[in-house]
Parts: sequence; structure tokens; C-alpha cells
Amino acid sequence: MPAIETLIATLSGWVWGPPMLALLVGTGLYLTVLLRGLQFRALPLAFKLIFHKDHGHAGDISHFAALMTALAATVGIGNIVGVATAITLGGPGAVFWMWMTGLVGMATKYSEAVLAVKYREKGEHGMRGGPMYYLAKGAHLPKLGWLFALFTALATFGIGNMAQANSTAKIFEAAFAVEPWITGLVLMTLTALVILGGIRSIGKFTSVLVPFMILGYVGSALTVLALNAAEIPAAFGLIFGHAFSPASASGGFAGAG
Repeated sequence: MPAIETLIATLSGWVWGPPMLALLVGTGLYLTVLLRGLQFRALPLAFKLIFHKDHGHAGDISHFAALMTALAATVGIGNIVGVATAITLGGPGAVFWMWMTGLVGMATKYSEAVLAVKYREKGEHGMRGGPMYYLAKGAHLPKLGWLFALFTALATFGIGNMAQANSTAKIFEAAFAVEPWITGLVLMTLTALVILGGIRSIGKFTSVLVPFMILGYVGSALTVLALNAAEIPAAFGLIFGHAFSPASASGGFAGAG
């Protein structure tokens, strides 16, 4: 176990060391300047396009379904655990750096989306694309694209699905005495019913489920804030007061990641 802990600490140091942190925020800042703050200027148009029905362009799902599919993979355990990780590692000031990473990170995400659309292609089961495609076809680095696809597949199970399924199983076991294997079987069956139908099936499902999930998530957050309204000014004071320590910056970037 000590050897494993040492290995994890070493890998963490590489991933969240100064070069990676500078690259993460530096790229976002560079793209924000290059695009002249597009993520802020085009925000009204982005909201307008959510409900815009455009059937004249290639694509498998609507703007709204695409957004709901993205949010389904974004809002959830990561938002809760990520913030907790940031504050644990860097104190309350880490929240400030999570805000900053999110603001400039929107420009990075926009650029990724543009490249994904530019280099996508029509496949047997619909449109396909993503970083592995623009790495292979845009940057002409097919081996790097292949490695990215492999890493993403492994990370999806190791950091994503397994962590979420384990958390769900633990909750049901503690609250309702449901055996973990039963929860796993149910989750596997429900997930298969959705994803085996392809992106159209995923889009339809998330368009119905995710709006309720978002309302529940935001509603719960607002409820917590309302119940602790008296502590909000002090919380802002702690966030800004501790924001410029090295530990806060590292913790914030780790939490955002």
C-alpha cells in the first residue's frame, strides 16, 4: 500500500504540477484574448440557440438535446466532489481559482467544440468526432489521437462510471439495505437501454431527464444558501482573503480538473 500511495502522489505531482497548471489556465487566457472574450460576448446568442430548431445542417440531435447530453456528463458528482477536493487541498481560497478556471475554460471548451465539429465525419451509425478526430485529421497526429481515445475509454470507466456507480450502490446499501450487486445490475440495464440506441436515444433520454436533474441540483444549492444566508458574506471574505496563496491555486485547479 505505501508503494501504491507513493506512485499516486508522484503521478498527481506530474498531473497537477506547475507546468500543467500554467498550461491549463494559460491556454484559457490565451484563447480568451484571441477570441476577444467570445464566451461572454456570445452568451446571449448561446442561450438563444438552445431552443432554436435548425434542420438545415448536418447533425443527429437538436441544440437542446446536445446541451442536455453535455450537462448530463458535467453536472453531478464531479461538481460536488470537485469543490470538496479543492477546499480540502487549498482551503477556501481555492474556490476563487475554480471560478477563474471556469471563466477562461469556457474559451477552451468553445475551441474544442469548434474543432470537433470541423473534423467530424459521417459514420455508419451517425456523426462521429471529438479530440481523437481533430488530433488525427487536423494536427495529423493519428497515434496521439489513438492514445487519447484509449485514455478516455479507460478514464470513463475508472474515474467516471465506476465512481458514480459505487457512490450510488453505497447510498442504497446504507439507506435501504440493497445489495451493491443489485444496484449495479439495475444501473447496467438502464444504461444499456439508453446508450445502445446511439446518440439519438441518448439525446432523447437526456432531454427529458436532465432538466429535472438541473432543477433539483440548482434548487438544492439555493436552499442551502438560503438556510445559511447569514454566513454568505463571511464565506466570500474567506474565499477572497485566502485566494492568493499557492496552496489555494493548486487546490482550485485540482478541483476544477
